[in-house]
Amino acid sequence: MTSVHLHPAVAEAFPDTRIALVTARGIRGAEPWPETVAVIERLERELAEGVWRPADEGDSRIGVWHAAYRAFGTNPRRVRPSVDALGRRLAKQGVLPRINAAVDSYNAVSVRHGLPAGAFNLAAVDGEVVIGFADGGEEFTPLGEPEAVERPKAGEVIYRDAAGVLTRHWNHRDAHRTRVTEQSVEALFLLETLQPDEGQLAFAAGELVELLAPHSAGVAVRYLDPGQARVEV
Repeated sequence: MTSVHLHPAVAEAFPDTRIALVTARGIRGAEPWPETVAVIERLERELAEGVWRPADEGDSRIGVWHAAYRAFGTNPRRVRPSVDALGRRLAKQGVLPRINAAVDSYNAVSVRHGLPAGAFNLAAVDGEVVIGFADGGEEFTPLGEPEAVERPKAGEVIYRDAAGVLTRHWNHRDAHRTRVTEQSVEALFLLETLQPDEGQLAFAAGELVELLAPHSAGVAVRYLDPGQARVEV
């Protein structure tokens, strides 16, 4: 198993951090996922009909992430939280990007609920995953750029394992090494909030489970927060 650890310094700086950890094993990523297709098409239809729009930075769910980014030295209008960037793209283009069924599933839940989301291929994770502040010496290879190497600046919130950085700017961009593809059979999905949780996170996690479960051998949900700062997944 893999453990995920919220570093005490991040927990102290962002005390309302709460993360849903959704683990899926035995994923059948290459088969049709009609439930996910239907959810995305409904979102796009509701947007076109004007009955729903993705949350923007005027919404507290996005605004709290802008504040967090500024707190650790990132300009959130240049480097946007993942859900903000995804929502803006959807609002502009009218469609969500199609990557693969598993990724499309968490993207749909993310934009629907205004919560940043991501995923790691567990087979590619090396040791414990830590959510902490960068020291400036780590290396990061961005998704889709396997030859590129970046160095997060000191103080930036990152996910990292023993082999390097898994995400930059908390949730802005994932690493190429741990990307989830159609061939991934074990994956860890994350949904994040920095607001006091009144059930929204659990509701969103439940929706993601409903999309993953028909195409996985098993799905489990656990929660990480300052009071439960290390979780086995």
